[in-house]
Amino acid sequence: MAKWGEGDPRWIVEERADATNVNNWHWTEKNATLWSKDKLTSLLSGLVIQDETYFCEIKDVTKIDGEASANNRKSKLFFFYEWEIKADWKGHVKSGEKSFKGTIEIPNLSEEHSPEDVDINVALNEDQSDGFKVKEFLRTKGMKVIRDKLAVYIKDLKEEFSQGMILPKKDGSTSTSSVSTASAENGLKGKEKELMNQSVVSAGNKEYMSELGVKINCKKLDDEEQFKCSISDLYRALTDVQMMRAYTSEDAMSDSTKGGRFSLFGGNVVGQFNELVPDSKIVMSWRFKTWPAEHYSTVTLSLQQREDCTILKLTQTGIPVTEYERTREGWKNYYWRNMKQRLGFGACLF
Repeated sequence: MAKWGEGDPRWIVEERADATNVNNWHWTEKNATLWSKDKLTSLLSGLVIQDETYFCEIKDVTKIDGEASANNRKSKLFFFYEWEIKADWKGHVKSGEKSFKGTIEIPNLSEEHSPEDVDINVALNEDQSDGFKVKEFLRTKGMKVIRDKLAVYIKDLKEEFSQGMILPKKDGSTSTSSVSTASAENGLKGKEKELMNQSVVSAGNKEYMSELGVKINCKKLDDEEQFKCSISDLYRALTDVQMMRAYTSEDAMSDSTKGGRFSLFGGNVVGQFNELVPDSKIVMSWRFKTWPAEHYSTVTLSLQQREDCTILKLTQTGIPVTEYERTREGWKNYYWRNMKQRLGFGACLF
């Protein structure tokens, strides 16, 4: 048996920053799906392609189906992404007044194709000669512009999600990593990846598998609060960005639609609205900025109108055990107390 400190350095975990994944030996994974959808939408929506004769613009991205992830194995980075994208376009001949509409389809944006090989199909809604000319302009001239935007997405994906994937060794150094867009057969199969991201449920609390493949012990929070306001005012305070800024006294962002993102307290709390039932129920993916990367809890807020107040019931699952008290106090001190003091929800308004 080796003496203390003389064993294989790959398995000496004491005082190592990479103690949970010694020398980055095990497969770890970050989910890049939500980030990718936002990124692709921002890159393509409003994109203008024009010359002296024609003007075309991608108006709306109507469909983004697929997934993306960043993975680390033996200090090597692998990126998997597969997307089907559809968008609406509008264009016209600059010398004329009539405009034409159509669709763009990108059926195969994946790591198996370089951006210049990605198929882009352009269709016209109306079969007219002038419209056909506009469509052909978009198909020929716009192809490179759109592919360049897809190349930006791939570049930014690698830059954004390579951060923090390779854990430093005890001496603070990191292994030289090679970035690869490997196909699925070179990494985990779909079922194995699905199992890695599943949560393991036990009675009472839960033990979650984070997007990095590391188990996180979690707790559930149940809370109930009473507000002296109407149910509609309380619902607005939880979704409307102007009211959020009023009671947090911080910059905030809120897209109060299903799938919309939010950010509060200067970006320290972020998430997504998963379900919105006006004046009744809100379900969110919610996290503190300091939580393990890509780990979100699920917050359900249920509202009930009473004769002289509104009752809010909170259920939050997936809170890391080490963050439970901080999270519980955060709701009370930074949400509920501030609403009551700064919005007047603690005084009788009926």
